[in-house]
Amino acid sequence: MARTEPAVAATTPPPPPHFVLVPFVAQGHIIPLVDLARLLAERGARVTVVTTPLNVSRQRGAAEHAARAGLPLEFVELPFPPPGSGLPQDCQNADMVADNYQFLPFFFALPELAGPFDAYLRSLPPPRRPSCVISDWCCPWTAAAARRLGVPWLFFHGPSCFFSLCDLQAANHGLHDLIVAADDDDEKHAVPGVPVLVTVTKATVPGFFSHPLTLELRDEAMAAMRAADGVVVNTFLDLEAEFLECYEEALGKPVWAVGPLSLCNKDADAEATASRGEVAGAAAQQAIMPWLNGQAAGSVVYVSFGSLVRKQPKQLFEVGRGLEDSGVPFVWVVKESEAAAPEVAEWLAALEARVAGRGLVVRGWAPQLAVLSHRAIGGFVTHCGWNSMLEAIAHGMPVATWPHFADQFFNEQLAVDVLGVGVRVGATAPVMIFDDETVPVERGDVARAVAALMGGGEEADERRRKAKEYGEKARRAMEEGGSSYENLTRLIQSFTTSEAKQHQQEQE
Repeated sequence: MARTEPAVAATTPPPPPHFVLVPFVAQGHIIPLVDLARLLAERGARVTVVTTPLNVSRQRGAAEHAARAGLPLEFVELPFPPPGSGLPQDCQNADMVADNYQFLPFFFALPELAGPFDAYLRSLPPPRRPSCVISDWCCPWTAAAARRLGVPWLFFHGPSCFFSLCDLQAANHGLHDLIVAADDDDEKHAVPGVPVLVTVTKATVPGFFSHPLTLELRDEAMAAMRAADGVVVNTFLDLEAEFLECYEEALGKPVWAVGPLSLCNKDADAEATASRGEVAGAAAQQAIMPWLNGQAAGSVVYVSFGSLVRKQPKQLFEVGRGLEDSGVPFVWVVKESEAAAPEVAEWLAALEARVAGRGLVVRGWAPQLAVLSHRAIGGFVTHCGWNSMLEAIAHGMPVATWPHFADQFFNEQLAVDVLGVGVRVGATAPVMIFDDETVPVERGDVARAVAALMGGGEEADERRRKAKEYGEKARRAMEEGGSSYENLTRLIQSFTTSEAKQHQQEQE
């Protein structure tokens, strides 16, 4: 009789890991997490980005690109704002907060998303259960829902690792409270536990928006970070090696440096890159690129202050006058909310007439990656938000630094004093989103900084050389075999392994 082989139980391969990503509802927080989502999906993971309806609509370009590429990436909407919050229905992103009266209600309404988020996680069937939640550090309310389901919880720290380390060490050594209680607002204090000298004043001490009424939110975020299973950061080893090492040691958690995340867009179709963060970017690109095509290589300074900074007319006029006085060709992004006032609209029209052919004023949203990658751009005047700073670095671009709040003064120190790729405009104290009639920087400061950034001489040449070198290192980090590429591999494998073990147990 022929030998019969024993029956083998039919098994199915384990599903890919499912990463659930929760960004804070501000453009500077959403954009890098959507880039991370795309990278994870391109590497075979299933990814869900959870946010509010308005922010999902703004990411239509990313969703359409994922669909065209067949990527397992989806967006899930959570209802916001909650009833009784007093917020307008469209106030679903920090850039929609209209004034100081909405600022704190907006922040304190965000934890109300915890209930819908918990319900979403519980609704997922076993094949789609999350392997891991990666949450913005400003969304500590996601941690409890993940813990209840036994799902690992990582936090995504959007700022530089330099700032993250300073913020953590300031908290560990009681520096926040010490400086807040100090009598001298201008006294400089060294941040302990950092491998380079970092000084802060009462105005620039690290903290959650440097606003006294947000201390509770800061403390909740810090507590959640300490309890997390690990950290994902948007930086790369060759840029912040010593700070990454110190941060991982101080936090006692694994830290995955996977940036610059913006470089995931280099192979995307032009429409997807232009609409990154805002679908209106594609139309803006059609207006900007022909103008840039007519400019000499490296001759144009790009001026943009991110999605949250809002300049009052007096300060806006000083920026424009400084750009005019500099004599340098420029592209200047002015928010629609800033340009809407009749006095500003009239003033901008007059400026455009005076600088016709040399200056371009863009009203609204600009496709920043497309602009920075254009051969005509030679420098970037930035508010020092980490996304903008890292995008400049990734494109080998020197910067003129004009920090406003939060982590931005630390990013300025990193760019100017540590990396050597920046020149200061001259801001010394924070200006909050709705501060009015404050003019901390004058036209002469702007003109001087632009001239230093775009001019010649040994210092300017050295900044350009260093910026170009970091740009090359950034690209290598994201390529196969690079440090960020391999860190992303290890991140995915960490949860692929746990998913496979769980699947095997269910098969037995």
